[in-house]
Amino acid sequence: MKFHRVLATPVLVATIVATTAALTLTGCGADGDSGSVIRIGTTEQDKSWDVFEQVAKEKGVDVQITHFSDYNQPNLALSQGQVDLNLFQHLQFLGAYNVANNDTLTPIGSTYVVPLGLYSKKHKTVADLPQGSEIAIPNDPTNQARALFVLQAAGLLKLSSKTESPTPADIDQAASKVRVTPVDAAQTALSLNSTDGSIINNTYLERSGIDPQSALYKDDPKDPSAEPYINVVVAKAEDKDNPAYREIVDLWHDPEVQKAHDEVSKGTAVEVQRPAAELEQILDRVQQSARDGK
Repeated sequence: MKFHRVLATPVLVATIVATTAALTLTGCGADGDSGSVIRIGTTEQDKSWDVFEQVAKEKGVDVQITHFSDYNQPNLALSQGQVDLNLFQHLQFLGAYNVANNDTLTPIGSTYVVPLGLYSKKHKTVADLPQGSEIAIPNDPTNQARALFVLQAAGLLKLSSKTESPTPADIDQAASKVRVTPVDAAQTALSLNSTDGSIINNTYLERSGIDPQSALYKDDPKDPSAEPYINVVVAKAEDKDNPAYREIVDLWHDPEVQKAHDEVSKGTAVEVQRPAAELEQILDRVQQSARDGK
């Protein structure tokens, strides 16, 4: 999920009119027969998808891209067979969906991680933040937990428990330098005018014209704690070994597609290539944590 577009995203609600762009090509699709089409659902609609379609065409792969209007739609569409794959979410969002819906959607390939950052109009460094600073964080469970981890990694607060899905109730206030104010993710950028800082995902950075390189602090996409936020290509469990679907993962990592995506994300998205088996292990861990309520 692209939770700078975010779920969140997921994990992050994109406001895009649902459209479908189909390519009529000659190639090997989902069932391996000439002329079949692989249907992909996403909440994104940018030029990197145009490049993806062009690369697929050059390699003789038929794809049909459906751009959904929000993050509640692509998983349901996949589960119901309206699309064959989706690409819009990270593992944390997928795990929450599977547990809530008793579903078994499965990651077949990784795409990228987008670091989550702390921004401020009043202060230039983390050290400049005074004791008792107010920090706005997204109030949706997925992004809220990650925001708290970002602030903890920055040395601005301490969590009193080891839960993988912390809430403000898990903050050790006496040992923390900042206090947090949960707001709707869409309001995090606007909150910069009235708070000392704000945790903002890329979707709202882009809409607000905020330079992602201006973050006071970002989480490390290479740190093991970032694993749940790896964005993935997802299929039904019974289709996870389909070679035509695996080819879609390879297409996404094509240099031309990566260049376009890097331009769209302004260099903030970090490409990730992890084996599907490892992604399933991370998903299992995320889902177990959700079931345990931790």
